[in-house]
Amino acid sequence: MNVVELWRFPVKSMGGTRVDTLRIDRRGVHADRLWAVRDVEKGVTASARRIPVLLQCSARYAAEPTEDAGPGNVPAVVITMPDGREFDGVDPEADAALSELVGREVRLVALPAPKDTSAHRMSLQTSLDNFAADQVRRDFGLGDTDELPDTSVFSTRQMVTLARYSTPPGTFVDLSPVHVLTTASLRSLSADGNPYDVRRFRPNVLVDIDADGFPESAWVGGEVRLGAVVLSVTNPTIRCVVPTRPQPGVELDTSLTRRLAERTDRFLGIYADVATPGTVRVGDDVSARQAEPPGVVQRATAAAGKAATRGLQKVLEATVLRTRS
Repeated sequence: MNVVELWRFPVKSMGGTRVDTLRIDRRGVHADRLWAVRDVEKGVTASARRIPVLLQCSARYAAEPTEDAGPGNVPAVVITMPDGREFDGVDPEADAALSELVGREVRLVALPAPKDTSAHRMSLQTSLDNFAADQVRRDFGLGDTDELPDTSVFSTRQMVTLARYSTPPGTFVDLSPVHVLTTASLRSLSADGNPYDVRRFRPNVLVDIDADGFPESAWVGGEVRLGAVVLSVTNPTIRCVVPTRPQPGVELDTSLTRRLAERTDRFLGIYADVATPGTVRVGDDVSARQAEPPGVVQRATAAAGKAATRGLQKVLEATVLRTRS
């Protein structure tokens, strides 16, 4: 196995930049998603789940980010609009152009220092609305009779974070700092053998592997080594409606939602935390160490954690996740 593609996304929900090297620090991918679009009307960080036209835009850094770039020290970014116009991220005209594109007031915001949670907090009503069954179905591209996503793969801490914040404080990623996908999964998901375009799924790291099926799903709970970098794999990546959305060079594909449900129970790729920081380069060797079979205590602890998360999901389904008449 080896690293075949590396991606960095300067602005959340916009097209990113394919690079030859990625620095991965304790926070995750260095300079990844240091900007986001703020929905001024709703008071939340915007996502392509709700504002798909953002995927028609792309972003790049004006210069390669310095080593100290991060929350509260965000490098300048250049936004390319669907019509080809370019704007500096701090130019008020960028906000005006994005607002015109979206159809309501939005603005670009830089990731603040970790202690400042103002860019992440949601109102109670927004949180309740996010967990309403109708909204969850829209976010995942589901029909009225489709089952709601299984969230038991997430820890209670992750579920609470998702309920309280539009993104975890200190970052503009959806959930985890590093996102990995394999070429095997892109091939295996396809009905005709032609792999899906990796840009639909927006990973940081694409691993080439000569295998069938979805091999990275077996890495959850284990470790992945990318060159000198070691990642602790925390979750399979649950897939919302974003991969179906059109973007430059990628057409609308509403059938993808059904295909993911049938083949992978809506999971594709993995989320990971950083165990050993370092630099990853295209061509680096990749190895995976699967989790050791759990002992009695570990099985009991894992079962208790999963039961707690399922219990939380049942509470949500009985309250805010219920379908409103």
